[in-house]
Amino acid sequence: MITVSIDPIIFSIGHFHLRWYSLIVMLAIGIAFWLVTREAVRKGFSKEAIYDLAVWVVMGGLIGARLFHVIDHWPDVFSKDPGRIFAIWEGGLAIWGGIVGGFVPLVIYGRHRRWNLARLLDAFAPGVVLGQAIGRFACIITGDSVGKPTSGPFGLAYTSPEAMVPQLGVYYTPTPVYEILLNTAIFVVLWRLRKLNLPDGALFLIYLSLYSIGRFFITFMSSYREFAFGLNQAQVMSLIGLIIALPLLLRMVIAPKRVGG
Repeated sequence: MITVSIDPIIFSIGHFHLRWYSLIVMLAIGIAFWLVTREAVRKGFSKEAIYDLAVWVVMGGLIGARLFHVIDHWPDVFSKDPGRIFAIWEGGLAIWGGIVGGFVPLVIYGRHRRWNLARLLDAFAPGVVLGQAIGRFACIITGDSVGKPTSGPFGLAYTSPEAMVPQLGVYYTPTPVYEILLNTAIFVVLWRLRKLNLPDGALFLIYLSLYSIGRFFITFMSSYREFAFGLNQAQVMSLIGLIIALPLLLRMVIAPKRVGG
């Protein structure tokens, strides 16, 4: 059992607060796009064009991540204080919202440039999942997205009044830690597979499948409210992601065998 006593606010000047959450999220985005650019150039895309695309993907990802979080917490948080909707620096970014929000401008921009979208998505996959792993460290410090109260053997308790947990001093299931382990493992798999002769789009579908499965089960330990069908928002999105990715991935595996047979 671990007690987290780090103040989520690094320092304050008047009404300005520099928070660990903002700093770590920016670091995660920076490392993710450094890796995305490296992979995209290796796959034949223009570095300058990827830089242009990055601006739109980051903006779309942040808007989507915040929107999904606000929708999920509207009844208990934001309906009572709508002014907090834009307080993104405090924490509260839904990963699935970031994936969906970043996907939209990526597709629009890619079609405009007449790029191979499947290959472009493959270039994004390793960097995105590594960014997800790094970003979850912000949740550990702020207490954002921790799971249900636990009596052990592993839990996180918080002492800072700025922590985003229901109650200080209570040990919660460390779901962000489990997501860091999940995302790091997926990154290792993708990094090993990226230079193999896989069909375009396969690497992204592997990422989407593995993340959907892992996130679905990890979120059983979360304290998110029910969203639909007895499941929380992250689980519903994980099922949608798996329903989309797995058949396409299986088709890629089976189709060449039929042709060869």
